[in-house]
Amino acid sequence: MMTAILALLFAGQASLHAEVKLPNIIGSNMVVQREKPIRIWGWADPGERVTVTFGESSQTDTADQNGKWMVELKEQKASNKPQNMLIQGNNEIVLKNILVGEVWLCSGQSNMQWNMKQSRHGKEEIPKAKNPNIRLFQIGRKVAPVPQDNVPATWRACSPQTVSGFSAVGYHFGEKLHEELDVPIGLIQSAWGGTEIEPWTPLEGFAKIKELASFKDAVSKLTKESEVDSHTPSAIYNQMIHPLAPLSMRGIIWYQGESNCVLGDTTIYTDKTLAMVSGWRSVFKQGALPFYFVQIAPYVYTSRKEKYEYLTVESLPRFWDAQTACLDKVPNSGMVVVSDITADVNNIHPGNKRDVGDRLARWALAKNYGQKDLVHSGPIFQSMTIEGGNAVLSFEHCGSGLQSFDGKPLSPFMVAGTDKKFVPAQAAIEGNTVVVSSPDIANPVAVRFAWHETAIGNLGNKEGLPAAPFRTDNW
Repeated sequence: MMTAILALLFAGQASLHAEVKLPNIIGSNMVVQREKPIRIWGWADPGERVTVTFGESSQTDTADQNGKWMVELKEQKASNKPQNMLIQGNNEIVLKNILVGEVWLCSGQSNMQWNMKQSRHGKEEIPKAKNPNIRLFQIGRKVAPVPQDNVPATWRACSPQTVSGFSAVGYHFGEKLHEELDVPIGLIQSAWGGTEIEPWTPLEGFAKIKELASFKDAVSKLTKESEVDSHTPSAIYNQMIHPLAPLSMRGIIWYQGESNCVLGDTTIYTDKTLAMVSGWRSVFKQGALPFYFVQIAPYVYTSRKEKYEYLTVESLPRFWDAQTACLDKVPNSGMVVVSDITADVNNIHPGNKRDVGDRLARWALAKNYGQKDLVHSGPIFQSMTIEGGNAVLSFEHCGSGLQSFDGKPLSPFMVAGTDKKFVPAQAAIEGNTVVVSSPDIANPVAVRFAWHETAIGNLGNKEGLPAAPFRTDNW
């Protein structure tokens, strides 16, 4: 009888202690970021001591009054050898099959969400995706009115079965990195089709940009009882990004903007991008994490004019302009142009996601992995001078030289005089410059290139990367 009573007492005492728990982003099969402190966190009883051991590194922390704890383990070099991680408190957790390599967050709207089964190269690429050294973490689409601590997802080794529903852009990006670096790659997909940038932006980001004060005020009023959806500012961030912080990672790739273009955003999108990126960087606490993004593809946005009457054929070029401006306004950023791989301007989802991922990987390889001589961008307009009635344009990222992709005269260029009326222009490559002229414009003052929603220019560099659309004026 006494034994039974003691057993009940001990059982009751044990029930007072909460088990040590981890967020799902910390789990078996994960990749931890090499050459950065390895951050591991979770929950336990307030005051409970939790010890984490991984390899030769071991650290202990005491759970605070809210039950939260975090340790930073010593950084490690890349390793293809699976390791276990031991977490010890009132209970023990053993995480298995962990690799050390490169971790990237892959985020945005539908063109990032577009999976391997849907992509043009899916049928040939999925059967070849047998690579256990690439690990995938795919976050489901869900919103929350306030920041959350966890996401319902698990790490899985890459296989034809696990990759088929994963982001095609994200996978091809990671595949290229793995091919070039020969280290484990961890890819985190957090994407949602049809979403604007505002729901992805945390309160900390809105607070940094005075032009976005109305969003900061709206988010500040949200409580855990508030009703939100996928268009509510910060609502996607709260559930699909915040639970990942402060995971150590190398950087972020981003493919979004179609929804903001439809809404008529132009110059303000630059500030919105800065708000989101600076907000994410502040919560991940790893300085200026690399941020490489895709300039959205040519598309007939005016087909939606019946609903969005303000749209014109220049709405998309003005949005492109705002995206290009991010290169100067968002530190440690890079932009991929995809106009040349757009097969159908009536399809907002270009099927070729392999080249998009490869081009994003070029930025990472050049800027983060030591391939400094790798040409990683197409030509970006830099400056204009007027010489003898001609406009002479200079560019960054000319690579080994400028070229016309199809061997035809450069197009579509337009030039204007002081009357601000643009007319079609002739353009020719001279060294690393483009000379633009028109017999109808004696004194040119402005040039535009590919300044139409369906324009697909043929200017690029000899490495096959297209020039970004641009204008020299600010009219």
